[in-house]
Amino acid sequence: MKILLVEDDKTIASGLEYSMKQEGFTIILCYDVSTAKRALRETEIDLCLFDLSLPDGSGYDLCKITREKGNIPVIFLTACDDEVNVVMGLDMGADDYITKPFRIRELISRIKSVMRRYGKHSNSKNILELNNIRINTLNAKVYKNDKEITLTALEYRLLLSFANNPGQVLSRNQLLEGIWDVAGDFVNDNTLTVYIKRIREKLEDDPQKPRIIKTVRGMGYKVGD
Repeated sequence: MKILLVEDDKTIASGLEYSMKQEGFTIILCYDVSTAKRALRETEIDLCLFDLSLPDGSGYDLCKITREKGNIPVIFLTACDDEVNVVMGLDMGADDYITKPFRIRELISRIKSVMRRYGKHSNSKNILELNNIRINTLNAKVYKNDKEITLTALEYRLLLSFANNPGQVLSRNQLLEGIWDVAGDFVNDNTLTVYIKRIREKLEDDPQKPRIIKTVRGMGYKVGD
């Protein structure tokens, strides 16, 4: 598995590179945005680890470029864990974040969790369908009537929760637990309502009368009959 690591602190970077190579990962190490851009153009990357603060830009810049290239998983390495930075990163398409300082085992666990989300280590079906919605879990792409729909990491994770449980009523607590490892303390009941509304606006023909993600009053939500 090939990981692009972009970290300007050379001491931290070399320590991460050594530890992750011991875990069997192939590491492409860059110290700035310009070098990372070249690596993204020239190399097939399986996952990106981006420091937020870089000398010639930010991890946000690289996340945007990565999303334009395709659905490559992105994890932010950040010294900031305030809500604004975290939510901004997740809304831009990042899959997870980890706050410095962190243990290498925690980072490895986050990487494996994100890759499972993308279906890289799963024996489940690669294509999931909900009415006129098709989800390709191999590249984390979502299509409506064969036209690609762009979802944030949280929206995609929520949609997968529904797609993997067709016909089952999922309580709000179940849905919150399903995305907790992505956004931690910044996901609450009100946030869940907002994200379900966003998904409906992107996927439903008439978001006011949803046919894909249905509300089951007093119980939660479900997809399918």
